[in-house]
Amino acid sequence: MTDSKRFGGKVTLVTGAAGNIGLATARRLAASGSAIALLDLAGEKLDAAVHTVAAAGVTARGYGCDVTDAANVQTIVDQVVADFGQIDFLFNNAGYQGAFAPVQDYPVEDFARVMSINVCGAFHVLRAVSRHMVARRFGRIVNTASMAGVGGPPNMAAYGASKFAIVGLTQTASKDLAPYNIRVNAISPAFMGPGFMWDRQVELQARVGSQYFSTDPKVVAEQMINSVPMRRYGDIKEIPGVVEFLLGDDSSYMTGVNLPIAGGIL
Repeated sequence: MTDSKRFGGKVTLVTGAAGNIGLATARRLAASGSAIALLDLAGEKLDAAVHTVAAAGVTARGYGCDVTDAANVQTIVDQVVADFGQIDFLFNNAGYQGAFAPVQDYPVEDFARVMSINVCGAFHVLRAVSRHMVARRFGRIVNTASMAGVGGPPNMAAYGASKFAIVGLTQTASKDLAPYNIRVNAISPAFMGPGFMWDRQVELQARVGSQYFSTDPKVVAEQMINSVPMRRYGDIKEIPGVVEFLLGDDSSYMTGVNLPIAGGIL
């Protein structure tokens, strides 16, 4: 249960807001009273996400934004501040999983795309939002990393590298922003399902034909589940509460931390 007054008067900016994790988290924070600025690529999914979040009775607005374009990000963030008056919380969540291939065969263009979205995009948003937070001397930021950035997974050179970078960016930003009463932490989900992302990684790992996974997607799914001490994949609904904790006062002495949401995977 959430306290509907907990984040009353606060404004949260969520990137990747039309995706499963972004939308679930936006809804959770809206239920706690926060107004929500939803950023994603413009389209019907973003419009639907705004409608869903607004149903909680808070102000919710959508902004079409390409996080790989620093100028576009700055313009949108400035517009959010103009519309809402402030940004208190940032859930820096936009990302792209990329291709699955051994490093010697990994497509160069896809590697660049993953880094552009996951690392440069996260930096663009973090930089633009933190400048507003510094001026107010208040802010709470949660970046979406991954367990792929804790222990590098096979056949995911770009995604793994990008999420290692997010963990490092979180640690550096937490030090740079601490003097301004801004905390910066990260979350690292592991296997999450069911749904498109789970099915995609199972199928693509099977297609690679590596020594690490079967070529049968059903067997790959079992192999992945059996690598988790809790013997199940996580539910998307198990992510937003962790984000809310890191944004709230219960984590007031935590910054630079990367919290696994991983069923016991270390």
